[in-house]
Amino acid sequence: MGIMSLRIGVDLGGTKIEAVVFDYDGSELLRKRIATPAGDYKATVGAVCALVLEIESQMGGPAKVGVGIPGALSRVTSLVKNANSTCLIGHDLKGDLEKALDREIRIENDANCFALSEAMDGAGQEDEVVFGVILGTGVGAGIVVRGEVLVGPNAIAGEWGHNPLPLPRDEDLPLPECYCGRKGCIEAYLSGPALAKDGDNLDRYEERLARSLAGVINILDPDMIVLGGGVSNIDRLYENVPRLWKPHVFSDHVATRLAKHVHGDSSGVRGAAWLWGR
Repeated sequence: MGIMSLRIGVDLGGTKIEAVVFDYDGSELLRKRIATPAGDYKATVGAVCALVLEIESQMGGPAKVGVGIPGALSRVTSLVKNANSTCLIGHDLKGDLEKALDREIRIENDANCFALSEAMDGAGQEDEVVFGVILGTGVGAGIVVRGEVLVGPNAIAGEWGHNPLPLPRDEDLPLPECYCGRKGCIEAYLSGPALAKDGDNLDRYEERLARSLAGVINILDPDMIVLGGGVSNIDRLYENVPRLWKPHVFSDHVATRLAKHVHGDSSGVRGAAWLWGR
């Protein structure tokens, strides 16, 4: 087996950069984590490259590299857009990393990486269509169909958190403001901070989550919905939400399953590595 059979997954977050090297079968061989240079794009690129090169020096040569980022690459300009780490926005991250590391780099949204990880060897590994949801500081999602991430012509496939909450009720009003500049976004109701602001009212949270996921089921009809992020660790969601979404799904029977992540915080780096396939 040549060294290029190895894959390095990098999870580029706002506070940390984590890199893990995997064997061809998905076995973890080495893991390293460093702090993200705050608000400094050039230093962030340098940190990612230094981390990759350090790992490769320990493994004996270059590997294939995939990177998950809190944003997306524009289909028009190839520059980073929609990133929570705002210092990345407007930069050619893929091009800069490829130039520095002298090879092709694959980059995807971190929610897409989460979904891919869970579809390849996680909770949805037996399923054709997986919708992977992150319920954390923000709300994001990714779609994987037969082992391939669905990106879309606008690079926004799965951006479920910035759709409006379906069927707002009196208790959902007034519509909360979202950081994106709109009001009433799903993220403004279902993020971890939103749950805390609502007094950790889980009954209300579960009902809103059920309405929101029913809309996904009606459009995408996935085999599996996998939850990640801090809120996903609330075990009662997995029993209550499927019961609550039934009245909102346009079917006499709902076969879609709801499951907790298998790989947890490692899903980002695992999915980034899986961008190179099996």
